[in-house]
Amino acid sequence: MIHSLFLINSSGDIFLEKHWKSVVSRSVCDYFFEAQERATEAENVPPVIPTPHHYLLSVYRHKIFFVAVIQTEVPPLFVIEFLHRVVDTFQDYFGVCSEPVIKDNVVVVYEVLEEMLDNGFPLATESNILKELIKPPTILRTVVNTITGSTNVGDQLPTGQLSVVPWRRTGVKYTNNEAYFDVVEEIDAIIDKSGSTVTAEIQGVIDACVKLTGMPDLTLSFMNPRLLDDVSFHPCVRFKRWESERILSFIPPDGNFRLLAYHVSAQNLVAIPVYVKHSISFRDSSSLGRFEITVGPKQTLGKTIEGVIVTSQMPKGVLNMSLTPSQGTHTFDPVTKMLSWDVGKINPQKLPSLKGTMGLQVGASKPDENPTINLQFKIQQLAISGLKVNRLDMYGEKYKPFKGIKYMTKAGKFQVRT
Repeated sequence: MIHSLFLINSSGDIFLEKHWKSVVSRSVCDYFFEAQERATEAENVPPVIPTPHHYLLSVYRHKIFFVAVIQTEVPPLFVIEFLHRVVDTFQDYFGVCSEPVIKDNVVVVYEVLEEMLDNGFPLATESNILKELIKPPTILRTVVNTITGSTNVGDQLPTGQLSVVPWRRTGVKYTNNEAYFDVVEEIDAIIDKSGSTVTAEIQGVIDACVKLTGMPDLTLSFMNPRLLDDVSFHPCVRFKRWESERILSFIPPDGNFRLLAYHVSAQNLVAIPVYVKHSISFRDSSSLGRFEITVGPKQTLGKTIEGVIVTSQMPKGVLNMSLTPSQGTHTFDPVTKMLSWDVGKINPQKLPSLKGTMGLQVGASKPDENPTINLQFKIQQLAISGLKVNRLDMYGEKYKPFKGIKYMTKAGKFQVRT
């Protein structure tokens, strides 16, 4: 299975390595560096790189490449999913997953990796189990460990490790029993010049924070479960029940976890919540160009669009821009040619606009194509796919928990062509 793991920063330095079976030389990463040089951006590095004696599988998150080395052929998604789980675990333990934080907590990192894989095979990947095996670092614990020479390794095996529900420890007790669910949807879209949708799809997740005493059994039902066509579940979900009744039935892990991730790709189900009116023109003979864009809401069911940021990579021939925003602030970097406009909230009564002129290189030919506009935005209390939770019921325990459900839509890769 997985022989070694290398952590590589954005400047190409291997700052951490872990070997489970046999020590694999760092020189194996030369193949990865070659692929990295060929890729224009970090995200474009191939996730699977075959070498004469090994396969290199990698994920890129938080400006770090997590590169796994395997010697025999295995399902690549299996390894990639494990690498994502490693990143999520680090984030859960340390708050952020970054190179300085990993270096500061290198002992805990090695202890966690030792528990997550046993002889190259995944063993304990559930956050709750890991936290009982290896205590998360705190300032007090670090000071005590330094003085006494002890480690973060727990004294006894987790109670849930050998049970039929290994993701939940036994004997959980809370004074306030509560279950919160966040339905978060990211919309990826490409809109053409005329405002028609070229492609649009929604990546959604339901994140849960469950703090319930004992061993509760929860069921979650949706108003319109048929929307969910491509779904991946947390291991706690009973798949047979979902297949037959389209109801989520599960004994939840304790604390934070991702209950499910889903994908809506049917074009007719994806509503586009914003529109952009644009007029960008370059003249052949003139050294000035016109620039005007307006952003407005559509299909938001009356919800406010907030956190709107518009960015656009201008052509190389643009020297400077003299623009006036009706709201928010804008910047133009004459070196990178990147225009950024922080709009904030959109008021439907007074739509935000950015107008002005562009200074072009004298004598240079007109740019071949107009720039594309990228949008970021957030809409609270709206799932753009129309997904709605119908009810949440609890069995197996007598108390009444506090339940809450929150919806949010945000832009993923949202691009408008001009």
